[in-house]
Amino acid sequence: MAFFEAQFFSRVLNVASTANVIYPEDNQGIGVAAGGGDMLPKVLYLLHGYSDDHSIWMRRTSVERYAARHNLAVIMPAVNHSFYLNEACGERYWDYVSEELPQLMHRFFRLSDRAEDTFVAGLSMGGYGAMKLALTYPERYAAAGCFSGMVDMSSRVLDDKQVNLRRLFVDPDVVAGSDDDLFQLMEKNADAPHKPELLVACGTADFLYPMHQKFVPALLKHGWRVHGQEKPGVGHEWGYWDELVRQFIDEYC
Repeated sequence: MAFFEAQFFSRVLNVASTANVIYPEDNQGIGVAAGGGDMLPKVLYLLHGYSDDHSIWMRRTSVERYAARHNLAVIMPAVNHSFYLNEACGERYWDYVSEELPQLMHRFFRLSDRAEDTFVAGLSMGGYGAMKLALTYPERYAAAGCFSGMVDMSSRVLDDKQVNLRRLFVDPDVVAGSDDDLFQLMEKNADAPHKPELLVACGTADFLYPMHQKFVPALLKHGWRVHGQEKPGVGHEWGYWDELVRQFIDEYC
């Protein structure tokens, strides 16, 4: 796989921005699967968590090796602490990740533009971002993955996690029922003609596990194609996320 750190100017954010990109090659070296030849690569947008940045997936998982088997390009953007939202007191990260970033990546790289070749996944904060993209624009994605996701932004669990919710929302108490509420989005788009497959996974020792227990049944209730997965005794940790990104790529990409 080729590896790029793409540095470019975002008009939406009005600042220089960064995304790491791994891209298939025909000859990927000893012990790594061959690329896809002349076929345009599929694309996975892989989103980082609250305490991390665009580099973390390459540093703490073997995502490059997993993607090599599937002719899959992986795009890993940096979004700071934004939760992939248009911040009330900050930047327009939702507009960036949902609109501008895909346009820029397709301008810079040869990538398939077919929905059946497009995927999104993330961990923790990135799990929220991946679900918001998939539930808002279900027609764009073949599958989406949420690993130990912060899936209920109306919950007060983040009050103890040094997350400045007032930077994200004018009033954190009115997130429920808004388009930043995943439960609202899954109901709003329940009749979408195309729904991506969803892998929603969480360890039972994770502080976000109670959200997972509410989220998966709600998705099923509204007719989403979801596979809920739990791992006993596992918390919020990278060994599990490495397993999950491999599973997601192998089974869904």
